[in-house]
Amino acid sequence: MMRRVNVNELVILSRSIGGGAAVATAADQRLLRLALYGTSDLKANSNPQWLMSRGLVDRFGSSGPSVANGVAETRFFSAAATSLAKESLRPKKFSPKDVVLYQYEACPFCNKIKAFLDYYKIPYEVVEVNPINKKEIKWSDYKKVPILKVDGEQMVDSSDIIDKLFQKIHLDNPVMDGDEERKWRGWVDNHLVHVLSPNIYRTTSESLESFDYITTHGNFSFTERIIAKYAGAAAMYFVSKKLKKKHNITNERAALYEAAETWVDGLKGRQFLGGLNPNLADLAVFGVLRPIRHLRSGRDMVEHTRIGDWYARMESAVGESARIKTDK
Repeated sequence: MMRRVNVNELVILSRSIGGGAAVATAADQRLLRLALYGTSDLKANSNPQWLMSRGLVDRFGSSGPSVANGVAETRFFSAAATSLAKESLRPKKFSPKDVVLYQYEACPFCNKIKAFLDYYKIPYEVVEVNPINKKEIKWSDYKKVPILKVDGEQMVDSSDIIDKLFQKIHLDNPVMDGDEERKWRGWVDNHLVHVLSPNIYRTTSESLESFDYITTHGNFSFTERIIAKYAGAAAMYFVSKKLKKKHNITNERAALYEAAETWVDGLKGRQFLGGLNPNLADLAVFGVLRPIRHLRSGRDMVEHTRIGDWYARMESAVGESARIKTDK
């Protein structure tokens, strides 16, 4: 069994109002009247409008409370009350205490979720699932990855997970960017991810390179790591040929370059598909490409297409990983 580490809540927003909610004493009542009306000598049935009249200055003279100060204080308390009302109506910031991602390191759908969590600075732990026995997710009826647990709530399916998290973050405006964003997110799931496997397992050397990365980052014993690296690399080399045929890919690199160029064309000169800031489609494309960026296929893609500038902007926008390092 892997040891779980509790994660303390990182952000605590608290506000307090001194003196409680009620004015209990006579002195408190006088202070309140002084603040609201500029005088403590006010009968319960007095008319505040009378206090604002010119006669008030004549009555109190230079030694009495200033009417102007009374008006200023009234405005201050009114503004404060409005601010507190707005504060009470404002949705609470989404700040989960415990976020755990069950994943395979090289899984493109898992990497979509990590890109989202990194961009929104949501700290998360990772449990690397052993693909041979999947013992880490035996507790779940769902036997695929990714699985995300947010404060004990299980979420599955990468796009559905991202939609739910987006709505929790944007309670005041949970509407996404619209048809263009949805179209490109669908393109990622239905096209881009299928171009990746035939490329990263294109040759025996590339297949070994990919499995070296997978087994180094994955949850394997030493023996499993050796077996998985060589047996897995050989198996996926042949599987990639079947995937190539299934998805009508004749030239792996040409398909990868075409996908990269299609995405850049879709930007239409914008920094991101979302405009000045990445949207969910930007994060999806970046997420699935990030694991291959420093493999041979990813290096070739950046060298032979125009995607490099956008990718560099995304790296800057997403920033450092929000992943919490543990002893798992």
